[in-house]
This record gives sequence, C-alpha cells and structure tokens, in this order.
Amino acid sequence: MAGLVFDSRRITQRTAFVFLGLATAITVAPVIFIIAYTVIRGGGALSWEFLSQFPSQAGRAGGIFPAIIGTFYLMLGTLFFALPIGVMAGIYLTEYARDNWLTRLINLAIINLAGVPSIVFGLFGLSVFVLAANFGLSLLSASLTLAAQALAMVITTSREALLAVPREYREGSLAIGVTKWQTIRHVVLPQAFPGIITGAVLAISRAAGETAPILVTGAAFIIPRLPQSPLDQFMALPYHLYTVAAHVPNMPKGTMWGVALVLLVVVLSFDALAAAIRLKTRQGKHL
Repeated sequence: MAGLVFDSRRITQRTAFVFLGLATAITVAPVIFIIAYTVIRGGGALSWEFLSQFPSQAGRAGGIFPAIIGTFYLMLGTLFFALPIGVMAGIYLTEYARDNWLTRLINLAIINLAGVPSIVFGLFGLSVFVLAANFGLSLLSASLTLAAQALAMVITTSREALLAVPREYREGSLAIGVTKWQTIRHVVLPQAFPGIITGAVLAISRAAGETAPILVTGAAFIIPRLPQSPLDQFMALPYHLYTVAAHVPNMPKGTMWGVALVLLVVVLSFDALAAAIRLKTRQGKHL
C-alpha cells in the first residue's frame, strides 16, 4: 500500500512538472521567436550610417540618429519626473499613511492606473500639458505624459521594495533615538534603493516603446535637427517605426525591421540593466 501511495505521488509530481514546463515553454517560445525573427530581418539594415545619419527621402534612405537621441531624451525626461514623485508617494503610503478607507482607495486607484490604455494617457497629456499648460507639442509634454503613465509601476515597485526591508531595521534605529524621517532616509531607503531603481528602469523601458502617448504630445516623423530645448518637437523610435511601416509607400522592408531591431535593443538593454541590478543586489546580500 505504501508503495502504491509513493508511486501515485511520484506520477502526480512528474505530471505537474511536465505541465508547468509546457506552460513555461508556451510563454517563452513566442518571445524568442519574435526576437530571433526581428534580428534576422533587421540585422542586415544595421550599419554605422544607419545609426549615425539623419533620415532622408521620407525615411526610405539615410539613418535614424535623431530618433535614437530623441528616444533617450524622452526616457531621461520620463525618469526625471516619474522617479521622485513615485518614490515619495511610495514612502508616504508605506511609512506614514494609516490603513483606512482613503488609503485603500488610493491603492485601488494606483492599481487601476496601471491598466489605463496608453491612448487615454495621450489624450490626457494633450489636454493638460499641451493645451492647458501651454507647453505645446514638445519633448516636455511627451515626457510628462509618459511619466504619468509610469507612475503606477514606480509607486508599486517602490512600496514593495520598502516593505521588503525588515521591520527590525526600523525598530533598531528608532530605539536609539533617531527620528522617523532620519530612519527612512539613512536606514530604509539605502536598503530599498536597488529594488526602487529596478522598478524605475522597467517602467522607463516600457515607456520607451510607447507610441500612442507621444503621437499626440510632441513626436514628429522627420525633423532636420536634434531638439535644442524641452519645448522642441522630437523624433522617437516607436513613432518613427509606426510611420514608416504604415504611412510611407514603397518603404524597404529591411529599413522597417532595422528600426524595429534598434528599438528592441534599446528596450531589452534597459530590461537587462534592471536584471543586473537585481542580481548584484542579491549577491551583495549573500556576502
């Protein structure tokens, strides 16, 4: 009887292992296929001229240098606005706010904010930043719009990173007479900093691939110069890819896939940076 029970458990374990492995393969396989297909189709278009020149002939010739620079400007602007506000909101909700109906309502709003379609954020940015604040179609308007979209992820990851700091650290600091803010600043935040930065990097990598929000807040297809100020329009890889793929006739397929490959590399680079920060943090904690 004991042998039958043991065999039954082993069969159940193997069956569960097979199904879990199959589910993982189904999830990972499309991602690998998309990356490999993009590399195969777009790799031939990559060259120094393609990465360093301005576009010409409606994007059919030349390069995508201003789109690359504009994307990095956009990501830096998004990080500049989203990170401080998101971290401060996470600190307040974790360390200061009481557990009441208002706090629960705010948490629900943050969760729902992450599910709002990106085009809605674009219309919000158009109404508030472009028209009401009179920033116009500009890098500033687009950065603020993407920052509003990234806030939900930054706040959530900041809270999780702060909650992961053991309560004993706070209690030990308070026990020796340190104020609560000094405890947060000098004890809690240094411990939570890697997790906060990881979440911020992931939020920015997602913002780098957004097209709808920047479509109505400041992105342009072709501009003969780089943005000189935050109030200038700019080029960006996702919008450039959308335009050359959907609105430019007789566009070489290699050029379209080359733009897609560069955008994919930019996004995956930030994802890899977040993974490296997480790995280094875990190794440091084990030392």
